[in-house]
Amino acid sequence: MIPNSVKDRLLAGFSWMSALLLTAGLAVILGFLIIKGAPSLGVGLIFADIPVLEALLLKRQVFGGLFPAMAGTFLLVLISVGISLPLGLATGVWLAEYAPLSLKKIFSFIIDILAGIPSIVVGLFGFSITVFLHHYYDNRIFPCLLISALSLAFLVLPYIVKTTQGAMESLPLQIRLTAPSLGASKFENIIYVLLPSSLSDIVSGIVLAIGRCAEDTAVIMLTGVVATAGVPKSLFSNFEALPFYIFYTASEYADQSELIKGYGAALILLLICSILFVLAHLIKYWFDQKVNFRH
Repeated sequence: MIPNSVKDRLLAGFSWMSALLLTAGLAVILGFLIIKGAPSLGVGLIFADIPVLEALLLKRQVFGGLFPAMAGTFLLVLISVGISLPLGLATGVWLAEYAPLSLKKIFSFIIDILAGIPSIVVGLFGFSITVFLHHYYDNRIFPCLLISALSLAFLVLPYIVKTTQGAMESLPLQIRLTAPSLGASKFENIIYVLLPSSLSDIVSGIVLAIGRCAEDTAVIMLTGVVATAGVPKSLFSNFEALPFYIFYTASEYADQSELIKGYGAALILLLICSILFVLAHLIKYWFDQKVNFRH
């Protein structure tokens, strides 16, 4: 029989080793990207030889720079999260507060299955929908920014649903019963008490959705992204995106300078995701402080 003290030490040692391995792995990846990509960082990587102000005001199109891919990535994330967020919040609230137990089990199982679908399958589905609409509805419909955004919204929807459902179901009974005991309706309780109290946890699902939309390549590769398109002029235009630029450069580069640009693009994508994550966590902290102040 192994003494409990030895078990505790083994568990603590294994935990420390796991944490160190994860930290070391992250440090190696970041160090590799910084060493390879830092030499390419600069205004020229983003805007090429176009003046910055003219590029930002869309007076001149950027060729050879990452600005169109950065703009396409930003628009893709914005549209995808904008579509999936209200649907995910509404579905999560319904599952947590309105759905009967039998339906809750069924829909929770379906959402778990959706969360496990590979992104390439979602991309193929979006491409198939595009082909169907092109042949049977309007032959002017092609893979575009809107199709990619809808496919990504479908991909990240389960994260927002499950996070919203879990956040609302984990609220203490005291918070749930305070407003109804004062005469508030169920709708008012959800809007003014339950949702604000769980928003800090819901932000975690939004962070996952933002990260997935910003980094996914398989979906957009089949539904509208191209190597050179410029800043998209409408929802029905082709577009560029940083993940696809990195993939395309890594697989088709002609010389070492192009590959270094791919590393630089990876650093910029990592920086954009980090900024979005920090903003999301600041919003989460602000909601935590606001809710704690109320209570």
